[in-house]
Amino acid sequence: MRARTAVVCSVADQGVAALTNILVLVVAARLSTVADFARFSAVYLVFTVLLGVSGAYTGQPLVLRRGASDETRGACRSAFGFTLLVSAVIGGLLAAVCVLLPGETARALAMLGIVLPVVLAQDTARYAFATLHAQHLALAADTLRLACVLGALAGQPHGAPAARLVAVWGLSALPALLLSVTVLHRRTAGTPVLLKPLFRKGHLGRRFVVEFGVGNATSQLSVLGLGTVGNPLLVGALRGATTLFGPLNVLFTSATGFGPPLIGRLTTERLRVRATAALAAVLALTAAGWATVLALLPGSAGRHLLGDTWPTAAALLPATGSQYAAMAVGTCGLLALRLLDPRTTLSIQVVFSLAAVAFLTGGYLLGGVMGAAWGLCLGSVCKAVATWTRVARLARRGEPGLAPVSATAAGSGP
Repeated sequence: MRARTAVVCSVADQGVAALTNILVLVVAARLSTVADFARFSAVYLVFTVLLGVSGAYTGQPLVLRRGASDETRGACRSAFGFTLLVSAVIGGLLAAVCVLLPGETARALAMLGIVLPVVLAQDTARYAFATLHAQHLALAADTLRLACVLGALAGQPHGAPAARLVAVWGLSALPALLLSVTVLHRRTAGTPVLLKPLFRKGHLGRRFVVEFGVGNATSQLSVLGLGTVGNPLLVGALRGATTLFGPLNVLFTSATGFGPPLIGRLTTERLRVRATAALAAVLALTAAGWATVLALLPGSAGRHLLGDTWPTAAALLPATGSQYAAMAVGTCGLLALRLLDPRTTLSIQVVFSLAAVAFLTGGYLLGGVMGAAWGLCLGSVCKAVATWTRVARLARRGEPGLAPVSATAAGSGP
């Protein structure tokens, strides 16, 4: 597949996957009572966390591989088998425990445990197709999933309990999973399934899981903490402002999760660094442009989006827009580091996630909600500077590129 076509298919696939997640919540909200939708949302949040952990442990190390060798094809087959096995064990334990607990939320969680292997394996197949430079197959499978899940949920009666909606949502991914299994089997036929490397101590997925936990949980928990002990409006205002930048999160996810196979096609390390720098510029300009569009929205349109939260969220748009522009640069810096030496990203994630919490808290103490927003922005700026400083150092020293990383990603490293 040509590089341009692969880029288009990869971004389109991320868009379809994000649209699926959004529409699932929208349809579930229309079908459910307030209480049942709250239960469904809680279960879906649990799934989102498990999905992120699965992608970090299995998918992200996989996409760092290069070439179409038997080793790479075997790694794709092994990653898929590993996800099926581990998700079946975790899902079985979750279902077994929750079945013994009372309440509708426990029932919905038990149902999540049953369908967990289906939804997680389908996501791992997307990473496998990206690694095999077959992004069009991931797009086809995710489009089929979108059609099936919307059709299945639309056929449910109003007032359906959360457990039923979770079951329908999960099982509706079966056609897409069967398509992925069939195609992936053909693409990786004749290669062994090796699960042991994925359990080894040196497997990169362990680092990436820690990065996921630190990067995603720290700032959110700090916002909730400040909202609890300080001003409760802080949570709604910051969440409202960041919700407006949801489309950019799709682009950032595409860059970090599915960018390595595309940029890895470039022949030299210098070209790969230049490509990530160009991508950083494009994403930063996109963030600035999106912030400008939001700032120019009429108040009536803004209230239609966020209701009474709009005035407060709109006041934060300069800070949040600047934060997302810095996040674009930092995200691409982390992408470059993963291509150069993926072991260097964990320390940056930990240090600057904690720094973001400090800036958030300090900003709130100095300037309230507005200060907290600019504190988060400052944290993102510092992280972006640190990542590209590290990229420049590694590039000057001529650190090894992707070939050694592939072996390490499989778990053969120390």
